[in-house]
Amino acid sequence: MRNWLVLAVLVVDAALLALLELLFLPLRFDGYLLPYALGGMHVPLSAVVAALTTPWLVSVAGRLSQGLLVAAAPLIAWLLVVAVFGMFGPGGDLVLTADWRAMLLFACGALPSAIALGRVLATTLAAPR
Repeated sequence: MRNWLVLAVLVVDAALLALLELLFLPLRFDGYLLPYALGGMHVPLSAVVAALTTPWLVSVAGRLSQGLLVAAAPLIAWLLVVAVFGMFGPGGDLVLTADWRAMLLFACGALPSAIALGRVLATTLAAPR
């Protein structure tokens, strides 16, 4: 019972992090939230947060159970939230921009998480039964 509760918290964390990463995707040094510097350059902070947190959530979920679906649950939740809210955001707005920041967010969130998922799968298959 405790493992399912922890897994539910991990999935909710992944969904909330994906939502926050989407909302901070257009962050830039433009004088509104960050000071004006570097000619209004974009800050890929969302991609850094995705690269650090999503693989960690997948690896923690992989320690809960031997199942692949359990370990993949945070990654699936992250991908669903990024896809759904990115394309059909609040009020029908397009939150996921069609430029390098969106691709960087997907790459930094999904690729390290897939590697962590592969690591969980490899340790699961190598473990003696």
